[in-house]
Amino acid sequence: MLHDAVAANVRRSWLIILVFAVFVGLVAYAFAALLELGELGVAFAVVAALVSAWGGYFYSDRLALAVSGARPARKDEFPYLVNITEALALGAGIPAPRIYVIDDDAPNAFATGRNPKQGVVAVTTGLLAKLDRAELEGVVGHEISHIANYDILVATLAVTMVGIVALLGDWMARAVFYGHRGSRRSSSRGGERGAGFLLLAAMLLAIVAPLVAQLLRLAVSRQREYLADSSAALLTRYPPGLAAALRKIAADPQPLRAANPATAHLYIYNPLLDRKHRLDGLFNTHPPIQERIRRLEAL
Repeated sequence: MLHDAVAANVRRSWLIILVFAVFVGLVAYAFAALLELGELGVAFAVVAALVSAWGGYFYSDRLALAVSGARPARKDEFPYLVNITEALALGAGIPAPRIYVIDDDAPNAFATGRNPKQGVVAVTTGLLAKLDRAELEGVVGHEISHIANYDILVATLAVTMVGIVALLGDWMARAVFYGHRGSRRSSSRGGERGAGFLLLAAMLLAIVAPLVAQLLRLAVSRQREYLADSSAALLTRYPPGLAAALRKIAADPQPLRAANPATAHLYIYNPLLDRKHRLDGLFNTHPPIQERIRRLEAL
C-alpha cells in the first residue's frame, strides 16, 4: 500500500507538470500568433526565465540557510538528530545530507539542495524539544524524501515556466495598451472586428495566463508535499509518526521568528500561515494539513 501511494503521487505530480508544460506552450504559441516578432519574444522570455532560475537553483541552499540563521549541527551537541538523519539517508540510498539547526522555539524543518550530493536538512531546536523519536524520524524522513525526489529541481522547473508565462503576459499587456496590432489592421469593418477580437484575446490571456501558471506551480508544490509524506512513510515504515508530528507542528502557537517569504515554501509546514484561521487556501504552497494527516493515517 505504501508503494502504491508513492507511485500514485509520482504519477499525479508529473501529470501536473506535463499539463503545465502544455499550457506554457499554448501561451507561447498565442503570443507568437498575436504579436509581431512573437517567436523572438518567446525565445527571449525562455532565456530570461532560465537565467533567473539558474541563480535560484544553484544558490537556493545558501540563501535558505543564511535567511534562516541556521548553524551546522555538531554530532557531539545533537547526536540524536545526526544519527537519525544518517540512518534515514542510508535507507533512502542517498549521501548523508549536511545537517543544520535553527535556534527557534517553533517546531519546523526544511530541506534544500539541488541534488542528493548537495542536500541540506535544517530543523529548529523547537522541533527537537517537542517531538518524540518516531515523530522526529517522520519529519526528517519527509525532508530526506524531498532531497531524494529531486524536489528542488522540480520546483525550479515550475518556477521557470511561471517566469516564461509572466514575461509573455506582461509583454502582451503592454502590446494591448500601446495598440501594437490594432493600428496595423485593415480599416474595413471586418478588419476592425478581427483586430478588436485579437486584442481582446491578448488582453484576457495577459491577465489570466500568469494566474493560471501560478496555480499550476502551487499544484506541483502541493503534490510534491504529498509525495514526500508518502515517501517518508515508506522510509520509516511508520506513517503515524509523521502524522502525529504534523498535528503537533500545526497546533503549536509559537511563531517561527526565521519565517521569510523567500523560504516559507521549503518548510514542512508553511510558517507564514494565519495561525488564527488556519488558512490552507488555494494560494498556499502546501496542501491542507488535515488532508495530509488523513492520507498518512489511511496508509
